[in-house]
Amino acid sequence: MSPEIISIIALVVIFAIATVLPINMGALAFVAAFLVGTLAVGMSTDDIVAGFPAELVLTLIGVTYLFAIAQNNGTVDLLVRGAVRLVGGYIALIPWVMFAVTAVLTAIGALSPAAVAIIAPIALGFASRYGINPLLMGMMVVHGAQGGGFSPISVYGVTVNGVVEQNDLPSSPLTVFLGSLFFNIAIALVLFFVLGGRGLIGRRVTDAGRGVAADDHPDDVEVSGHGAATGPGVGPDTASPGGVATSTVDTATATTTRVTPEQVLTLIGLVTLAVLALAFDLDIGFVSITIATVLALFSAARHKGAVSQISWSTVLLIGGVLTFVFVLQEAGTIDYVGEAVTGLGSPLLVALLLAYIGGVVSAFASSTAIIGVAIALAVPFLMSGQIGAVGVVVALSVASTIVDVSPFSTNGALVLANAQDVDRDRFYKQMLGYSGIVVVAGPLLAWLVFVVPGWL
Repeated sequence: MSPEIISIIALVVIFAIATVLPINMGALAFVAAFLVGTLAVGMSTDDIVAGFPAELVLTLIGVTYLFAIAQNNGTVDLLVRGAVRLVGGYIALIPWVMFAVTAVLTAIGALSPAAVAIIAPIALGFASRYGINPLLMGMMVVHGAQGGGFSPISVYGVTVNGVVEQNDLPSSPLTVFLGSLFFNIAIALVLFFVLGGRGLIGRRVTDAGRGVAADDHPDDVEVSGHGAATGPGVGPDTASPGGVATSTVDTATATTTRVTPEQVLTLIGLVTLAVLALAFDLDIGFVSITIATVLALFSAARHKGAVSQISWSTVLLIGGVLTFVFVLQEAGTIDYVGEAVTGLGSPLLVALLLAYIGGVVSAFASSTAIIGVAIALAVPFLMSGQIGAVGVVVALSVASTIVDVSPFSTNGALVLANAQDVDRDRFYKQMLGYSGIVVVAGPLLAWLVFVVPGWL
């Protein structure tokens, strides 16, 4: 059996095991890289280690460490409170506030499941209290996370842009980011009007904790949660299906909390990260870990547990999968699959097929992992220049992440777990129905929006 076929079988086995059993796909990928690389491809362990994505791993460690500190010192809660106050408590705008805040969190480096874990309990608490459709609120949070998830300093964005640059493909980080953002905003607009958003217009949050028409209550009311989200090494956790600690913010309490000097420094640090990474092209990993360390110096005791909040499972996932992708490249598997797919004759058909592969697999497995694999598989036919590489990369990125609304994904499971005052079986079926629509229509729409215009 050829090395190409052996490596493809190994890839399928990795996804199958990680889908059925709670085993980190990265660990499985490292094992596969070692076994396939040494036994089937004839690589030495030094050759395999050369494919380890050290720069990307440093970035993941840095941004998740920085975000853990921002979460612990209440900066995340500060953003939520400020956003709700900014819209004057108008209930129709609260789903959009949750969309925006989650998008901001992922855009500045938070992992998508971490951002959803923090915001979903707050958002679904508002939904229960003020009569907002919980499916609308939950999906706004997930789509917000995916909308901001491809900024040049985000985990998704760094992963995609890194794979593109490593393969010498035309790149446009801003196009990838804005493409995902506006695609998810468009979906959110449709959801808002289909799931009852029109009926929320004109209602406002009141002191009594209920929604009334704006004319019935002219006074502005500040609505906020209190207390920072918790995580490992910080405080009590609320278990979630995705294994991510959920926020303990109490959405039923209207309070005003003073902004602390540490929160101001954290906000300055986040802005500094964006400026240094985007304007001066400094390494995101080194900059973020430097800012995080400086912030930790101001309150070392408070942040001693922040290191344990670094998403080591994601570091393992990305490190393992991309190391195995390197072995696939060395084995000739990427070229083998690329030639087979290209043999279908139509670059448009190839792009659509890869978009559906990414979407369907990602609905049950890791979006972060499948993005790297899908783009790597697309490299051979993208190198031919028959179709716009940037458009295909955006389409694959969108198709592989919008399906995270599935209750089988971490984000979807977090929404399901945090829904309040609902028939859980009915809510699960609603989520399942919506995710089915997204899996069927999402990759096709992404293909139509981002790939077809470039072909024409």
